[in-house]
Amino acid sequence: MRGSAFFQRAFRVSQEHPTFFKLLIVTTVSGGGLLTFSDASPFQRSITGASSQNEGKKKKVVVLGTGWAGTSFLKNLKSSSYDVQVVSPNNFFAFTPLLPSVTNGTVEARSIVEPIRNIVKKKPYNVEFEEAECYKIDPVNKKVYCRSNQSSTLDGIEEFTVDYDVLILAMGARVNTFNTPGVEEHAHFLKEVGDAQKLRKSIIDCYERASLPGVSEEEKKRMMHFVVVGGGPTGVEYAAELHDLAFDDMAKLYPSAKDYLKITLLEAGDHILNMFDKRIITFATDKFQRDGIDVKTGSMVVRVSDKDISTKERTTGEIVSVPYGVVLWSTGIATRPVVRDFMNHIGQAKRRVLATDEWLRVEGCEDVYALGDCATINQRKVMEDIAAIFEKADKTSNGTLDLKDFKEVVGHICERYPQVELYLRKNKLKSFYDLLKNAKGDDKKQIDIETFKKALSEVDSQMKSLPPTAQVAAQQGEYLAKCFNRMELCEKNPEGPLRFRASGRHRFHPFRYRHFGQFAPLGGEQTAAQLPGDWVSIGHSTQWLWYSVYASKLVSWRTRMLVISDWSRRFIFGRDSSKI
Repeated sequence: MRGSAFFQRAFRVSQEHPTFFKLLIVTTVSGGGLLTFSDASPFQRSITGASSQNEGKKKKVVVLGTGWAGTSFLKNLKSSSYDVQVVSPNNFFAFTPLLPSVTNGTVEARSIVEPIRNIVKKKPYNVEFEEAECYKIDPVNKKVYCRSNQSSTLDGIEEFTVDYDVLILAMGARVNTFNTPGVEEHAHFLKEVGDAQKLRKSIIDCYERASLPGVSEEEKKRMMHFVVVGGGPTGVEYAAELHDLAFDDMAKLYPSAKDYLKITLLEAGDHILNMFDKRIITFATDKFQRDGIDVKTGSMVVRVSDKDISTKERTTGEIVSVPYGVVLWSTGIATRPVVRDFMNHIGQAKRRVLATDEWLRVEGCEDVYALGDCATINQRKVMEDIAAIFEKADKTSNGTLDLKDFKEVVGHICERYPQVELYLRKNKLKSFYDLLKNAKGDDKKQIDIETFKKALSEVDSQMKSLPPTAQVAAQQGEYLAKCFNRMELCEKNPEGPLRFRASGRHRFHPFRYRHFGQFAPLGGEQTAAQLPGDWVSIGHSTQWLWYSVYASKLVSWRTRMLVISDWSRRFIFGRDSSKI
């Protein structure tokens, strides 16, 4: 009887908790060893597509690009309410801040890339990846046209079309050549992993050719002249990395070529690193001068040939041509052709960059978002909504307000228009009320619409575009993913600021960029850092801060271990100068 009762209870448990019962049996059979157990639960079937009822409710989200913005979105998306399809010419994510280190052999190219399938394989949403390039976007029919970037494809299928419910543009940007003759044909760029590998090979080629017997003195000087165009962070870091490679490693391996080495940094502006603090600019300029790097400011490149680069000097107007071995072009970014065609299609033909609102939605187009370098946020001006804001605060509709009448809308104003807080900070005003008091004066007790306009008339002067950096793109991807995770909840309970031109609230809080600082590696194990709060740090200790921050920002533990091992190898054995 006892045995019968036991089996009856066991049978009942097996029916009520089938997963637990199967796990108990497998564990018992295996002797309690560690194993992997899989049970086809209803949740799993819905993920793998077995539940047709749930599949019909899912929106199809197409992500174009696997850079900082696209990968950040994929990493932070946690909702299973979407089917995601990723289209990109690269089947990996690259940690682009370390590209200059790849060019000189400090870090290997494979150490800074992570396959995109590794990143999304454990996500709760359905995801497909196609290694292809989008060449056309049709927002009317909600289609994107793609072309395989493989040299040969199976069955001759090279082009295909992808339908979408929601489209996310995270395609990045291309290098801006400013239509300078010869740049596309003869200069090197540093936007992709392939660019870094090509640049590294060209540098070693110059050393090898300069070491061959029978090469003339003039030809050696030409081949060993490395020119960097652009004094921004990328150009400065590359010049510093190249100097370290040349003097720490290549001078020992190529003793006959070291006397011909020359590194020139060309900048069209007044100084290098113009987005950094003056203390960093001065230190970097002085250090480059001590290191023998020739920094030429006020020099605008007008032509690049296969052996010479021509510059126009701003002070004299004279055009000077100098021979070179390798030219790196690092002068900013421009819109990709496919994005430009899309802008023409949606009425943004006159804009320089694709415009979005503060929620990263493309203006003039439904269900399309744009992140990262391919777009810019078109921040709405306060003065465009000044009458609507005043009306929202004026609940009695008498045309005049007390300071206390703004209590309910002040927070919404500052959130909707971030330039307000920037203006208050710049003018050392403690609060929005101080701004109103200054405009009202002592002779007025009430604030009318004209006084309100006067108070906010200069606020829009603080509007600034966000820089095209990895930091901005990563934050935008994370922000949009969190919005998608809360989409259903916020449809019912909006959490954003008040709608001043309509009733209710916005679904989400608008995107706000948080600046965590920026680095400028200057070579010789010295780095400059400009951090929030006007804090500047320069020197060897900052280099170790750079190491720790970049190691922590790498996308996976695999890449962290590879990069740290590369750094360790360089400290022990030096940089790799092989041409593979």
